[in-house]
Amino acid sequence: MNETYIVGAIGYVGSALVLISMLMTSAVRLRAINTTGSLIFTGYALAIQSYPTAAMNFSLALINIYNLAKLLKNKKEYSIVTLQPDDAFITYFLNLYKADIEKFFPEFVRTEECDCVYLVCRGTEAAGILLGTKSGASIDVKIDYATPVYRDCSVGKYLYSYLASQQISELFTENVSENHKSYLKKMGFLQEDKRFVKKL
Repeated sequence: MNETYIVGAIGYVGSALVLISMLMTSAVRLRAINTTGSLIFTGYALAIQSYPTAAMNFSLALINIYNLAKLLKNKKEYSIVTLQPDDAFITYFLNLYKADIEKFFPEFVRTEECDCVYLVCRGTEAAGILLGTKSGASIDVKIDYATPVYRDCSVGKYLYSYLASQQISELFTENVSENHKSYLKKMGFLQEDKRFVKKL
């Protein structure tokens, strides 16, 4: 293969990664992918002897690495607010993220089916929500949703730890969409026929 084509392909890969990073909703993913793209493009710029471009992209990579280190260092501090299903803010939250929620929970229709709501907050910002029906020490989960910015499983880990401290010993959910299955498996849910179950 011609060396010029190889160098050109490297340049395209670097450019594509930088562009793709702009589509990320997670700041950590954005920084990580952008850093990779910038470093690849730095190599491309050096190969074609475009030293100003190389210097700029290498500087961008260093800035990304610095900000990425800050993001990873800052521990997310969450809190839980328990609300009623008919609370006005729950209606607002569900409407605000309606299109995204439907990707993961297309079967969910009404909050009236639920009797417990746990809102996960980071400071004054709503990061996630769990709606379900409680029966003894179990919760039949109807929605377990994190907003795109907080979709790194940290919301779920904090929430499940909180529920365990409230004497909830089991979560289960049925009619799981394909989009939601990977999250459940990451969080330790086990499939039992049509149900996914997690012991806390």
